[in-house]
Amino acid sequence: MKWLFPLCLSMSLLASATSADQTRDATAPDGLRLGGTISQTLSAATIAGEPRDSGREVRNYPEQPPVIPHSIRDYQVDMRVNQCLNCHSREQAVSAGAPMVSITHFMDRHKQVLAAVSPDRYFCTQCHVPKTDADPLVPNRFKSVEEVITEVLSEHQEGGQ
Repeated sequence: MKWLFPLCLSMSLLASATSADQTRDATAPDGLRLGGTISQTLSAATIAGEPRDSGREVRNYPEQPPVIPHSIRDYQVDMRVNQCLNCHSREQAVSAGAPMVSITHFMDRHKQVLAAVSPDRYFCTQCHVPKTDADPLVPNRFKSVEEVITEVLSEHQEGGQ
């Protein structure tokens, strides 16, 4: 019973704070998405669509997981079924016209080669994401290794002259 009084008190304070917030309607601090108060109903952001261009993307660094160039909506990937393997398995890749799962996905954490996809690599969307036409939430300043080398070389040449 000792906990009942503080609980009732905190609930009444929360209720009075909520009613005060509802009258002033100021915007909450913005993060990656626009803010709002408990009294505001903000519309949800538009779901990103699939890009018109398909095909493989250029990877920015070695071992970068490739993006998925097609929709995976309603794909079943759970402990019993991995629908990605219907096309990307060793047996189906050629007939499906899809790239086979990387050989690294057939290795366990000790680099032992397995006959099937490793349980560590079974859930594809841990690393691979569908390609979309979404605008980035934050600016991207990533530079490929080629860009970095080119910049360093040009700075070195300018400094040496």
